Amino acid sequence: MERGYDKLLVEDVKLKAELRDKLKAAGVSSVEVERPGNKLRLIIRTARPGIIIGRKGAEIDKLKADIQKRTSREVFIDILEVNKPELDAQLVAENIALQLEKRVSFRRAMRKSVDSALRFGKSVVDVRPQRVQR
Repeated sequence: MERGYDKLLVEDVKLKAELRDKLKAAGVSSVEVERPGNKLRLIIRTARPGIIIGRKGAEIDKLKADIQKRTSREVFIDILEVNKPELDAQLVAENIALQLEKRVSFRRAMRKSVDSALRFGKSVVDVRPQRVQR
């Protein structure tokens, strides 16, 4: 019984990358893909769900139609709001990266993020720059 796991995995990774890129302004924390039967269920965790949904759900319908056309499966999209984006590691990292792109001092950007996380009740915060391979 051949399931084509490898093709589905590649499709999932591409789908996640495209959604992250397309929804950059919405502060996407994570994208989960579930495949019950011949359906496709996307769970998007975001800081700003209104940007994804759009006026009267127009944007989400457009997104759903686009994904349905590409994958030829029935698509369901669930959007979950991240209530405290200051405590989400992915969103904090993207915020620091955005500040660095705007030429803010890296010490100031990291200190601001750490202070914000501590203020919101995070007990341990570790923000260390990683070496970038070139």
